[in-house]
Amino acid sequence: MDYCLSPLEHFQKINFLVPEGACDTHAHVVAEDIEQYPMVDTRSYTPRPATEQDYFKMLKQTGMSRGVLVQISVYGTDNRYMLEVLSRHPDQLRGIAVVDADISENELERMHQLGVRGLRINVLFGGGIGFAAMERLADKIKSFGWHMQFLMDAADIPELMPRLQKLPVIGVVDHMGHTPVSSGLESPAMKGLTHLMEEHGWWVKLSGAYRIGDNFPNFMDVNQWARKLYQTAPEQCVWGSDWPHVALTQMPDTGALLNQLELWLPTEQDRKKVLVDNPQKLYGFPAMT
Repeated sequence: MDYCLSPLEHFQKINFLVPEGACDTHAHVVAEDIEQYPMVDTRSYTPRPATEQDYFKMLKQTGMSRGVLVQISVYGTDNRYMLEVLSRHPDQLRGIAVVDADISENELERMHQLGVRGLRINVLFGGGIGFAAMERLADKIKSFGWHMQFLMDAADIPELMPRLQKLPVIGVVDHMGHTPVSSGLESPAMKGLTHLMEEHGWWVKLSGAYRIGDNFPNFMDVNQWARKLYQTAPEQCVWGSDWPHVALTQMPDTGALLNQLELWLPTEQDRKKVLVDNPQKLYGFPAMT
């Protein structure tokens, strides 16, 4: 299997003042040692290393004070590398894990102490845990106050709605629904997303514009989609870079992706909400002093 493209080392300068305490809520780390941290055979792609050091360099370049690491699908349910990185930065990082439905409460408690605050359901890339485990896992994590994060096509939400709306935990949808914005603001995907946000308190990550738009490198076609989601529930949106931008044929500029927020959220107050206040609440970061 061919390797993914490498992320850019240098980014576009950020056009606005990034507030103190800003959080990139969606990125991945990949170890250099493939023998110590083997990838699953069922993976859909093979990323290049994106180490702890590389990750913190990216955070610094984008002005981020905090970050949320999401278990990358190529490791399946082997969360070791992510957890090791979390353990070294308890005040600065939080994590989203991928686990089997039979995970023990003791292991969940260990992950909680290391900074994990949610589990990921992934039906788009090989190595993920799918909808079959959703209800069992939701029952196991509700006492921890965790949420369930979904990498899915929002076009599937209407069919899944009877199950999704009954979950005993909050849902967070990756990459603005991971569905083409060309489907339109009146599409079943958008209506499903906004219904979950308005009626069931779900959150959306304003991330992955390059996964839903066609206008590389600025993805202007995503602007209305992102604005609609934010306007639906301003208190339930967060931003993420999706670094190191795996499984793509063109590599976006991470700084340019952050600069999109100026178009989506034109006021400092709105940007602070999405970058600081909302992630602080969702992931349990300490309040900024």
